Amino acid sequence: MRFVYFARVREAVGVDSEERAVPADVRTVQDCIAWLESCDARYAAAFADPSRLRFALDQQMVAADAALADHEELAIFPPVTGG
Repeated sequence: MRFVYFARVREAVGVDSEERAVPADVRTVQDCIAWLESCDARYAAAFADPSRLRFALDQQMVAADAALADHEELAIFPPVTGG
């Protein structure tokens, strides 16, 4: 799966995108976040406050309980405000 990070998430993780093989037991966005946090302290820091994260699967906004199946890209970013 391709992971794309934006804004403060990108800064904390240290890359703007990456490809990773997701384990079979990782089925939802929330599972994926927990799995990434367990991989490296940078991810744990970037995802420390899940209420400050938004997600998109294949460029469609989704909730944390959305299924990963049949998707190729997960974008993770902070809430966006206008002005």
